[in-house]
This record gives sequence, C-alpha cells and structure tokens, in this order.
Amino acid sequence: MSIKTTQPAPASGWFNRFLSTVEFLGNLLPHPITLFALFCLFIVVFSGIADWFGLSAIDPRPIGAVGRDPDGIIEVVSLLSAEGLQKIVTGLVTNFTNFAPLGTVLVALLGVSVAEHSGLLSAALRGMVMGASKRLVTFMIVFAAILSNTASELGYVVLIPLAAMIFHSLGRHPLAGLAAAFAGVSGGYSANLLLGTIDPLLAGITTPAAQIIDPSYQVGAEANWYFMMISTFLIAILGTVITEKIVEPRLGKYNEEEASEVLSASVEGLSALERKGLMYAGLTFLGLVILLALTIIPADGILRHPDTGLVKGSPFLKGIVAFIFVTFAIPGFVYGKVVGTMKNDVDVINAMSKSMGSLSMYIVLVFFAAQFVAFFKWTNLGTILAINGAQLLQTLSMTGPEVFILFILMCAVINLTLGSSSAQWAATAPIFVPMLMLIGYAPETIQAAYRIGDSVTNLITPMMSYFGLILAVATKYKKDMGIGTLIATMLPYSMAFLVGWIALFYLWVFALGLPVGPGAAIYFQP
Repeated sequence: MSIKTTQPAPASGWFNRFLSTVEFLGNLLPHPITLFALFCLFIVVFSGIADWFGLSAIDPRPIGAVGRDPDGIIEVVSLLSAEGLQKIVTGLVTNFTNFAPLGTVLVALLGVSVAEHSGLLSAALRGMVMGASKRLVTFMIVFAAILSNTASELGYVVLIPLAAMIFHSLGRHPLAGLAAAFAGVSGGYSANLLLGTIDPLLAGITTPAAQIIDPSYQVGAEANWYFMMISTFLIAILGTVITEKIVEPRLGKYNEEEASEVLSASVEGLSALERKGLMYAGLTFLGLVILLALTIIPADGILRHPDTGLVKGSPFLKGIVAFIFVTFAIPGFVYGKVVGTMKNDVDVINAMSKSMGSLSMYIVLVFFAAQFVAFFKWTNLGTILAINGAQLLQTLSMTGPEVFILFILMCAVINLTLGSSSAQWAATAPIFVPMLMLIGYAPETIQAAYRIGDSVTNLITPMMSYFGLILAVATKYKKDMGIGTLIATMLPYSMAFLVGWIALFYLWVFALGLPVGPGAAIYFQP
C-alpha cells in the first residue's frame, strides 16, 4: 500500500505578485541607518518650508500647563536657518548620549550576555523542548521560541534548527518544526514571561514621544509586562494549532529525498552536567527573586515609593533594568561555573565584551535615530502633526477603541518593509503616541498595540534580518525551498496571530479594563 505524499501547493498568482511587491518595495528602501539620515535631512528641509508657509496648531493643553506657549499657538521652528544650524551642531553629541534606549539596552544586555555565553539560555530552551512529551512537543517548541526573545538571536540560531531536527527525529515533517519555532521566535517577538532587552528599548522611545504632550510623563520597561505575559500563552496556543491543523497536514509526509544533504535523525539531550548547572542556576534565580520580593512586598519595603509606599513609581519599577541585569548575570555565571564554561571574572567580562561588540550596528543606528527624534521635537512638527491628526480622527468620529485596529494594521504593513522594531518605532512614535494621547489613550496602551503590529508580519517579510538564515536552514530539508514557499508556509501563522492578538488586546484592555503593565493606565488624563 503506497502512501500519497502531498507537496506544498504553489502560491497563487495574486500571492506571488504580493510577495514580489513586498520584495520590490523592500529593496527600494535604503539601509535603516541611511533611512534615518535621510529622515533627518528631510526634517531640516521640511521645517524650513513649513515655517515659511506658517504651519501651526492650537495647543490643546490648558493654560499654565508646562511647556504651553502663552499665546496658545504652536508654530514650526525652522532648522533651515543660522539658529537651526547652531542647534544641530551643538546638540549632535548630547542627542546621542541622552537617548534613553541606548543606556537601558546596553545595561540589560550585559546581564543577558552572561547567561547566553555561559550556555544557560541554550540549555534551558533545549531542556524545555526535548523534555516535553510527544503530545506537547509542538506547544513547547513554540513556547520556548517565544521565551528565547529574551536573548535576541538565540532562538534564530539555536532553537529553529533544533526544532526542525526534533520533528525529523519524531518522524514528523522537519519544516513543520522549523515553522513552529519561527512562528514563536519572530511572530511572537514582543510576547514573553520575562522582561527582555526589547522592553526598555521601546519604553525609551515612547517616553520622549509622550513628553511632547506631557513633559513629565515616564514610560517604564515594565509598561506592557502583564499583557505580554498573557500574550505568550495565546501565541503558543495559536502557533500549536496552526502547526498541527494547517501547516503540517499541508506539508504531508516528509520525503528524505527532498533534503540537500544526508541528515541525522537523532538529537542529543542534555548531559548530566548541564542538568546540574540548570538546577544550581534555577536555585540561584529563585534566591534572587525571594530577596527582591522582600524589598517590595512588605509595606515598608526599601524599594517601594518613599512617599506613597506604593509599588507604582517606586525605585523597583524605575530600576527594573538593573534587576534584569542581575537576574540574568548571576544565574548565568553560576551555570557557567558548574559546567565549566566560565571560571572567573575574566570569562564574565569577555562574555559582556562580545555582546557589546555585536551591538556596533545598533549603536550607529541609535546615533541617527536620536538625531531624528531630537529634530522632530525641536521643530514642533511632531506636535503639530499629532494635534492635526487627532482633530481629523475626532472629525471622522474615530476616537473609540476601534482606532487601534487601523493603528495595528498600519504598523503591520510598515513592518513588511522596515523590519527593525526600534527603527520603526523611533520613526512613528513621535507622531502616533501624542496623536492617540490627544484622543484619550495612554502611551502604555499605544505601545502595546504597536508591538502587536510589529510582530505579526515578521514571519512573511524577506526584509526581516534573519529571514535568509531561516531559508538556509529550510533548504537542508527541502533543496528547492524558495522565498515564496517559506512565506506561504508562514502566512497562516501571521494571519492567526494578527486576528487573535487584536481580539486579546480588545478583551484585555477595553472589555475587562485590565492594565497592560504594572501601574499602567489605559486612558490618558491630562
């Protein structure tokens, strides 16, 4: 009795044209760093033109509010002038050094780098996936892939190839395993049970955007923690269902002749030493959590707010990046000490140095992004566009929660051609955060909505930085694998994540009225 092998159906004509359009538009865009440099130049020139035409807006803030012009009129400040040139030249360095995301990301990554280079994160993820029962293996792969976002490239480099190997060893289609892991790592990029480097990065961009309307507003790294924790389980469940009910049946039974090389069907588990290291690292982490809890749970906890005694606005939340550093670095070193990957302080320093070296591109990007954000603030263009945009939404009666559907869809479309999360948010936050604040929504809620749109289309854009790596892994199992086939495989995840995540957002925020993070407001009260 022969078993019929089902091959992936070719993408339809319209879908091929859609993919070709995405690739074409993406290839037209310059490098994100060049893009921000061009944005800066555009702001300088446009501010001069807008000033000449007298572009302005009525300040909606009450009389006497901090930063409000006495006349109540916000006018464009031209940078295309002698004064503007002086401001640019004198502010070039401070714009960069005062850019909030830079310091917070660097500090958080120092701790994560120790856990990553010691092998702790890799062993923990492998242990989760390989220790799962056959019935739960798909769920655990997607779940572990989401958690791998704590250390940016770990999921792409380690977990995605491992997932394909595990599915192959179980007699399942390896590309289904690859797709499940890719869905968790990339499509669930913003979701996590833990705070990672992306949280302080986005919060650092949201804060100055919010300060366009309220100069005292602060957005912490924990701003979306609650919502992203519950999102982790949603994405894990959706990823599991899509893999087992749609993707795997569509791929059919795997044919070994499709592989481009001879592949091993066995996967090595954790060694006894690695298990011992994980146990000691886990106990260390638990000890740190208990110690930290003693500083915030008691009513007189030393990390509570000194005046109100509350956790909201406390040193604990303001210093959350320091705790990310500690809770990754110390268990990471303990694990490394047990398994032998780290012996002394030199190994820790080397691990931190390697991670800092890998951030060279990010630091260059931040330099130009910081100038763009500063120029936008100096010229008042962000404020004027936000006020006029908010007035347009009010005129169209689009001030209800439904406005977030359009906002999320817009972010998802932009993400198709501008794959960097920080680059996209740095470019759009100065406009949309104050705009949506003016119609009554808190920056934390706006940022959570952005993170949905920024994640769900990562799976289907060739502009995503690791897309080429995923395709290379896929061709090991299917030698004629192309970009269109990979995107067609991932499209069901992208669609399900978009619909499911938007539904969760509305249920969590507007139906149940739950905050997206500790102390985070849903609505903005001037």
